[in-house]
Amino acid sequence: MVTKIHDGEAKSQSYQIAITITEARQLVGENIDPVVIIEIGDEKKQTTVKEGTNSPFYNEYFVFDFIGPQVHLFDKIIKISVMHNKLIGSLLIGSFKVDLGMVYNQPGHQFCDKWALLTDPTNIRTGTKGYLKCDISVAGKGDILQASPKTSDAEEQIEKNLLVPQGFPFERPWARFYVRIFQAEGLPKMNSSIMANVTKAFVGDSKDLVDPFVEVTFAGQMGRTTVKKNCADPVWHEQIIFKEMFPPLCRRVKIQVWDEGSMNDVALATHFIDLKKISNEQDGDKGFLPTFGPAWINLYGSPRNHSLMDDYQELNEGFGEGVSFRGRILIEVAVEILSGGAQESKFSKALKNLKLSKDKTSKGSGKDQTDKAEDGRAHPPSDKTNSIEAEVEPFEVPPEIVPEKYEDFLLFGAFFEATMIDRKIGDKPISFEVSIGNFGNLIDGGSYHGSKKKSSETSEEENAPLLQEGSVDSAHDIAIPSMSTTHPEKPLVTEGNRNYHYLPFEAKKPCVYFMSSWGDQIFRLHWSNMLDRMADSLEESIEEVKELIKVSEEESERKMKAALNYFISQSSAFISEAEKKPKMLNQTTLDQKRLKLCWQELEAMATDAKGLVQQQKKKMSIDELINEAQNFVDKIRFLVDEPQHTIPDVFIWMLSGNKRVAYARISAKDLLYSPSSEQRGKHCGKLQTHFLKLPGRRLTGWTVQGKVDVYLWLGSVKYSNAILDNLPIGYEAETLTKASGTSYPPASLTYQAQHIFQLRAHMYQARGLIAADSTGLSDPFAKVTFLSHCQTTKVISQTLSPTWNQMLLFNNIVLYGDQKEVSESPPLVVVELYDSDAVGKPEYLGSTVATPVVKLVDQEYEPPRLSYHPIFCGHLDGGDLLAVFELLQVPSSGPQDLPPTDPPDVAQTYPVPANIRPVLSTYRVEVLFWGVREMKKVHLLSVDRPQVLIECAGRGVKSCVIQSYKNNPNFNVQVDWFEVELPENELLHPPLSICVVDWRAFGRSTLVGTYTINCLKQFLCKPGELPALAVPDSAVEPEPSELLISSQDPPPDHIYVQVEQPPTVVPDIAQVQTASVALTDIPDSSPMLGPETKPATPELPKQEKVKIASKPSRRSTKRRKRTIADESAENVIDWWSKYYASLKKASKVHAFKCKNSLIYDGDLESEFNNFEDWVKTFELCRGKSTEDDHCIDGDRIIGKFKGSFCIYKSPEDPSLEDGGQLRIQQGIPPNHSISVLIRVYIVAAFNLSPADPDGKSDPYIVLTLGKTEIKDRDKYIPKQLNPVFGRSFEIQATFPKETLLTVRIYDHDMIGSDDLIGETKIDLENRFYSKHRAICGLQSQYEIEGYNAWRDTSKPTEILTKLCKDNKLIGPYFRPGEIQVGNQVFSGKTVFTEEGTDEMVESHEHLALKVLHSWNEIPEGGFKLVPEHIETRPLYHKDKPGMEQGRLQMWVDMFPKDMPQPGPPVDISPRKPKGYELRVIIWNTEDVILEDENIFTGQKSSDIYVKGWLKGVEDDKQETDVHYNSLTGEGNFNWRFLFPFQYLPAEKQLVISKRENIFSLEKTERKIPTELVLQVWDFERLSSDDFLGSLEMNLNGFPRGAKSAKACDLPKSGNLSEENKISIFQQKRVRGWWPFVKAGELTGKVEAELHLVTAEEAEKNPVGKARKEPEPLDKPNRPDTSFSWFLSPFKCLYHLIWRNYKKYIIIAFILIILIVFLVLFIYTLPGAISSRIVGS
Repeated sequence: MVTKIHDGEAKSQSYQIAITITEARQLVGENIDPVVIIEIGDEKKQTTVKEGTNSPFYNEYFVFDFIGPQVHLFDKIIKISVMHNKLIGSLLIGSFKVDLGMVYNQPGHQFCDKWALLTDPTNIRTGTKGYLKCDISVAGKGDILQASPKTSDAEEQIEKNLLVPQGFPFERPWARFYVRIFQAEGLPKMNSSIMANVTKAFVGDSKDLVDPFVEVTFAGQMGRTTVKKNCADPVWHEQIIFKEMFPPLCRRVKIQVWDEGSMNDVALATHFIDLKKISNEQDGDKGFLPTFGPAWINLYGSPRNHSLMDDYQELNEGFGEGVSFRGRILIEVAVEILSGGAQESKFSKALKNLKLSKDKTSKGSGKDQTDKAEDGRAHPPSDKTNSIEAEVEPFEVPPEIVPEKYEDFLLFGAFFEATMIDRKIGDKPISFEVSIGNFGNLIDGGSYHGSKKKSSETSEEENAPLLQEGSVDSAHDIAIPSMSTTHPEKPLVTEGNRNYHYLPFEAKKPCVYFMSSWGDQIFRLHWSNMLDRMADSLEESIEEVKELIKVSEEESERKMKAALNYFISQSSAFISEAEKKPKMLNQTTLDQKRLKLCWQELEAMATDAKGLVQQQKKKMSIDELINEAQNFVDKIRFLVDEPQHTIPDVFIWMLSGNKRVAYARISAKDLLYSPSSEQRGKHCGKLQTHFLKLPGRRLTGWTVQGKVDVYLWLGSVKYSNAILDNLPIGYEAETLTKASGTSYPPASLTYQAQHIFQLRAHMYQARGLIAADSTGLSDPFAKVTFLSHCQTTKVISQTLSPTWNQMLLFNNIVLYGDQKEVSESPPLVVVELYDSDAVGKPEYLGSTVATPVVKLVDQEYEPPRLSYHPIFCGHLDGGDLLAVFELLQVPSSGPQDLPPTDPPDVAQTYPVPANIRPVLSTYRVEVLFWGVREMKKVHLLSVDRPQVLIECAGRGVKSCVIQSYKNNPNFNVQVDWFEVELPENELLHPPLSICVVDWRAFGRSTLVGTYTINCLKQFLCKPGELPALAVPDSAVEPEPSELLISSQDPPPDHIYVQVEQPPTVVPDIAQVQTASVALTDIPDSSPMLGPETKPATPELPKQEKVKIASKPSRRSTKRRKRTIADESAENVIDWWSKYYASLKKASKVHAFKCKNSLIYDGDLESEFNNFEDWVKTFELCRGKSTEDDHCIDGDRIIGKFKGSFCIYKSPEDPSLEDGGQLRIQQGIPPNHSISVLIRVYIVAAFNLSPADPDGKSDPYIVLTLGKTEIKDRDKYIPKQLNPVFGRSFEIQATFPKETLLTVRIYDHDMIGSDDLIGETKIDLENRFYSKHRAICGLQSQYEIEGYNAWRDTSKPTEILTKLCKDNKLIGPYFRPGEIQVGNQVFSGKTVFTEEGTDEMVESHEHLALKVLHSWNEIPEGGFKLVPEHIETRPLYHKDKPGMEQGRLQMWVDMFPKDMPQPGPPVDISPRKPKGYELRVIIWNTEDVILEDENIFTGQKSSDIYVKGWLKGVEDDKQETDVHYNSLTGEGNFNWRFLFPFQYLPAEKQLVISKRENIFSLEKTERKIPTELVLQVWDFERLSSDDFLGSLEMNLNGFPRGAKSAKACDLPKSGNLSEENKISIFQQKRVRGWWPFVKAGELTGKVEAELHLVTAEEAEKNPVGKARKEPEPLDKPNRPDTSFSWFLSPFKCLYHLIWRNYKKYIIIAFILIILIVFLVLFIYTLPGAISSRIVGS
C-alpha cells in the first residue's frame, strides 16, 4: 500500500566540493615549473607556481560551491591538470578526471590522501605523466565528513594508494568506448523555431520539420553525429569513439537527440546510460566489459503541443520526469581494451565474440563491402588515434544482422472511477487518453510504423500490416479499431468539497483499447518481473516484521526466517527457469550476460540466506536479519532495472477540452501479461489507483489533479482472450459492432449489481504535523475523500498534535460489482490535512492514503484497530495520522442494524466508538524544569518573564514564572507532576508538547515557541527505578543494599584488580604505555565467586609483568630538562611534543613514550551523547516550517528549554509515593548561580573556507560568552587556511546566565568589515553538571610539574572521594598498594622514592587516577569520565546551513570559583621555528653529459656550472662559476653555497615567510618539507642555458653519498629502506657523491659536502659564500682548457687551434716563408739580373 501520493521535485541542494592539492611526484619533463589547475564545470582555480622541480609541494585547499539537483551535479566532472607554467601559454604535463558522483559514492563522500594518476589526453601512448596527491570531498547539506588522519611519510607507496574507488584495479589500461548510433524513429515532428512554424503555415505540413542529430557525452568529451534534414525517422549508422582508462572514473554516458535550428539547436530528449548497469566488475568469468545492444532506447520528455514555445523544455534536457514519449533510438555500446598483456585474456573473449558476430554478418556481401565494413571498425590510422578526443565515423551495417521481429500488442483499459478532479480543470468536458509510445497518441498517432516502411526493412512482416490511425488492418484476422480515448464527459461537483469534481461513471465503465507493435524482446521484461516479485515479497515481509517486533521478538524472527526460506525457493525457481531458456537469436550480448549475472547473484544470495536461516556462525539479532534482507532487496532492485528497453511506458493523460492537463506514467513491465504468473507484471489485470500529476516543475503543496481507478492489461495479441479474466465480476460487456464471428474488446462494461455501504472514518489523532502559522503551530483539520463524497473534521486550534476523536459517517455509498470483489479490493480513502486560516484559503499540510476495512452483511463484526498512517507533503515527511476506516455493508433491513455508534455531542459530531478507542490507564508524568536558554526576541521585544507549559493528552502542568530572564534564567521550583490517561499500548501514546509563553505588562501573554515530543518511549520508566536518561546504563541504584545479587549466594568477597603502575615523571624507555590497563570485567564475575575464594588476581600478559617489575624511580631534574634522543638536542619537550605524539598515535617522534592526550575526530558532545545524562535540551520552534529540511532550520529556533520527564503508571496507593522527593530529582544538581573560571584553548584550525578573492583567508579568533567578547584581531594569521593558533583565553562566567560559548573565526580585512568564516557553539552548562565530569579532562598520568603537570584543582584522590559520595558508593578506602571502591579493590604501586632524598613516599594519586580512568566499569558508577582531550569541532556559517566551513581543534577547562584556584594555564603558544644554516660545498662533478660540439674539431664539451636552492626559497638560488670546455664531463668548483632557513624540528618542516606577490601587504607563512635541489647546467653565451640534470634531496632522509664517483649510481628500485637513509639534522655533516638525473637517466655525478649549523653557531663561526673570506676555499685546479672564448680569444686560439694543429701550423708557417721567399726571389730576380747586367 503506497501512502506517499507523489514525490516532489528533485529539489536543488547545495553541495560543497573541497579539494586539497598536497604534492606531485614523478612529473615528466625537464626543469619544469608546475602549476595545478582545477576545473569543475565552468569554474576554474589554480595553485601557485613552483619553480624548477619535478616533485612540487603545494598543500593548497580549494572550495567550490554548487547548487542544483543531485542527479545533474553528479555528472559534473572534476578535471585536475598539471601545467608547465610559461610566460606565454602553459604546456599541459598531464591531467586527471573524475565525476562528482564517483566521489560522493565513496565511503565518507571523499577520497583522502590519494594519488591521482596523470596522463596526457592528447597522446595516450605516452603512459603516466606523474602522480598528484590530493583529497577530494563532496559534501551536501548535513553530510558529516570524516576527517581522516594525514599520513606524511615520504616512503608511502604511490601505486598502492592511487585515487580510484574501492575495488578498482590500480593498473588501469586505456580502452576505446564505441557508441554506435544506428537510427531513430518516431521523433517529434514539430520544429520549434518560429520560422519553421511560419513555413508550415504556408507550405502545408508535408514533410517532417525536424533536423535531428545525436550528441554523446562521456567523461568530459563530446561527439556528435551528422544532421539528417527533415526526417523524423533518421538513419545515421555512425559511431562515436571515446578513449578513456578502464574502468573509467566517470560512470554515465549521456545521449541527447537535438534538433538543429536556424537560430539555436533545441534538445529533443536526453537519456543516460549508467556503465555500472551494463557491465560487471567482478573477477573471473563473472565479470564482463560494458556492452549494450544493439537495442532501442525509449526517449521521454515534454508533451508535444504544437505551440511556439515549449513550456517544459527542461524535461527534454534530462531535468525531471519525462511526461511524454519522444521517439526511440537504436544504439550499441562496446568497449575494447587497448593494452596487451595479461589484461587481454580476461576481456578478449567478449571482444572476439563481438567482432566475430560483426564479421560473420559482413562476409557474404561482396568483396568491397567487407572491406568497407572492416575499415569502419579498424580505424584507418588518423592523427586522432592517440589523442583522447572523441572521433565520429560512419560504419556499415551488415545486412544479415537478425532483423527485428515485430509482435503486436493489445492494450486494454477500463476506467472504473475518476474523482478528485481539480476544479480549475473541471469546467470543461473531460476525457482520458492512454498511449504507448506514439500509439494511441492523438497528436502524432502511431502512424509511423506504416506498412510501407516495414516492407522495405523486413519481408516477413508483410502479411501482417500494422495499424495506422483510423485505418483498419488485419492482424490475426481480427480487425481491431483503435479506441485510445474515453468519451468526453462533464464532471460533477463532489458532495462536501467544492474544490473537487468527479465523473459520474456509476454502473457503466468506459474502456479503451488499441494495438501497437514492438520488437519481441519481451523476455527482458519477464526476467525483470520475476526479480521484481521477489524483491516485493521480501520487502513486504520486512515491513511486517518491523511491525511485529514491537509486539513480540520470537514471532517476528519466525516470520523473517519464513520470508527468507520463501526467497530461497523463489531464487531456485528463477535459476531453473533460466537454465531452461534456449539461446535466442534476438538476444544481445548484454542479455546473455545479465541473465547469467542475475543467476549467479541469486545463487550467492540464496546461499547467504540459507546461512542466515540456519545461523551456524553466530546468533544474529532480528535487526541484523532485517538489514541483511534489506541488502538482498537492494541488490535485486539493482538487477531489476533493465537498461535495454523494449516497450515504452504507458501514459494516461487527462484531457480537458482537448488540452493535456495531467498525467500518470506506468512502467510497461508492470502491466505485461504472461501465461506464467511469476513473469506477469504486478499491476497486470488489476484495479489500480493512480493520482494524476501536473507535468514539469511542481509547486509545493497539494498537486493532485485527479484520481483514477483503472484496470489495465497489456499483452501479446495471441493472449487477447485473457484480457477480461481479472476484471471484477458481474459486468456485461458492450462491444461496438457485432460483426460475423469476430470478438472485439468491449467498449464499455456495465455492472448490474449494486450494494449500499456505509463508511465510518475514525479520525483519532495526528502527531508531528508541519507548522503552518507564524507561531510555529497549526490549526489542523482533515478532509476525508471517498469516491464522490468528502467530509471534514473539526478544527483543533494551535497544535501540531491534534486529537479529533471524531467519527465521520458516509451514508448511502453505492458500490457496483460483486460484493466479494469489493471486500478484496475496496476503493481507497484519501485523507488530506489542512491548516485553517481565518483569512484566505486553508494551507495544505500533507496527505495519506488508506485502505478501508470491509465488513459484508454475512460476516461477524469485529472492532478494527487504530493504526498510524504516514503523512507526506510532497517529499517532506509530514507526521502520522492515527485512524482507521471501516466500510460496512448496509443490510437489506436498513442501516439501523449496523453496529451501534456512540451518541453524538451537541454539535452533532460523533466520537470514535469506545471499542475502537485505545484502552487508557492513569500515568503519572514527572517534569523537571531546569531553565530556558538562548531566547531570541519575539515581536521585537526580548523575552523577560517566561513560563513553560507542558501538555499531554489534554492534561498538563505549568512551571513557575521566571521573574527576570536576564538575571537568572533558571526556574525556582524544579519539579512538578501531573496525572494523565494514556493508552496502555505504548505505540499509541500521544505526543507531549512543550510551550513557552512570555508574560508582558497588563497580564498579556505571548506564545514564544513550542516543541513536540512525538515518541515518549525514551521517558517511560518502570515503577521502582530511576528515570533512565540518555545513557542506558545510568540507572543509579539509591541504596547500596540493593546491590546484592538476587540469587541467594552469600555476598561476594572483594574483587581485586591488578592495575599496572604509572610512573610519575618523564620515565625512561621501560615506561609502559598508558593504554594497556588490565582490568577484569567485574560485574559479570561477581556472583560466581564463592565466599572462600582467594582475591582474584587476573593474569597479566608476560611482557607487562616484566615492565612492572622494572620500577621506574625518579630521575634527577637535570636529566629531565633535555633528552638527547631527539633529532636536535636543543628541542625541549613541551606541550606540542605531546600534541604531535597524539597525532601520530604511535608517537614515533620521541625515543621514549610521550604522554598522549586523546584527539577526538568530532566534538566532545557527539562522543558523550551531548552530555544529556542529567537534563535534556529541547529546541523551541516558531514560525512556518519552510520547504527545507526541518532539521537545520536555524531561523525557526527561538530558544531552548532544559528539562526532563519521567513517565510511569500511577501507583495504586498514593500515600506510599508522595512522602519523599520525586524520583526525577535524584542525582540532579542544585540550580542556583555559580561563578566559574573558564579557560579556552584553541590549538589550530584546518580546511577553513576561503574568504578572500585570492582563495585564502586571514583568520583570527573571536570568543563570546554572555556579554563578554574577546577579539583576537591583532593576532590574525595572514593568508592561511590551516592556521596554527596556539592561543589560550580566560573568561569569568556566571552560570546559568552565561552558558553558551561561541567561538567564531573571522577573516581579517584591511578595507571593509571582516567576514565571518565559521562558528561553533558549546553549551558549557551541560558539560559542567554532566556526570561524565567534563569540566577538566583527566590526564593519562599524574605529575606535579613540567609540561604535563596536573591541571585540575582537585587531586585524583579528592575526585574519587567526591564521586563515591555522589553515587552513594562505599569508600574509597586507601590502603597500601590498593584502593577499595564499593566492593571492588584496585591494586597497584603506591610507594615512590622522593627525588633528591631517597626517602620513600606514599602516594595514592596514581592509582586513584587509574581507578577514575576505568570508572565506567564500576557497576554503580557507570559513567565514562572525560579524559584529557582535544576536540575537533566543525565550523558552520548561517548562510550555508549544514555545510562545514572548516574544523577547529580546541578544548575547554572549567573551574568553579568555590574551589581552590587552578595553576597557570598550559602554554600552547605555537613553537617558533629555529634558525639554521645549511652550508653546501660543491667540490667536483664527474661524467656530466656533453652537450656542445666544436665547429672545427667536432669534439664534444660542456661548460658546466651547478645551481642550488632550498625548495620554497627559490629567490635564494645560488650558482657556482662556470667550468668551461669540460671534455670529459669533469668539473672542479670548490664553491660554497649558504642557505639560511627557519625549521620546525618536531614537524620536520621548513617555514617560509614571504610576500605572495607585489601587492601583498603582509607575509604569508607556509610550511613545506625541507628539500635541497642541485642542478647541473651547460652555460651558453648566446642562447639560453641547457639543463643537464638535477638532484633533489629531502634533508630529513636522503641516501648516503657514494665514496667515489665510480661507486655512485642511480638508487635502485626507487625507494630506499629507512636504514640506508640519513638525516642532515642528525648527521650534521656529510660528504659524498650523488647522481644527477634527467628524465630518468643518469646525466652526471656531483661530489658535495653538506654541513648544518644552527643560526647561533653560524653567527659565531661565519664562512664566506663562494670562495670568499672567512674560511676561503682554494681555487679549483682546472685544466688549461677551461676558459671562455668570449673573454680570452687568444687563449682560445692557442687551445683550440695551436694545440691541435701545431705541426700543420709550423709546416704552413715554413711553407709561407718559403713561398714568400720564392715570390720575392722571383720578383726581384729580373731587377737583380738586369742591374747586374747594367752594372757590369
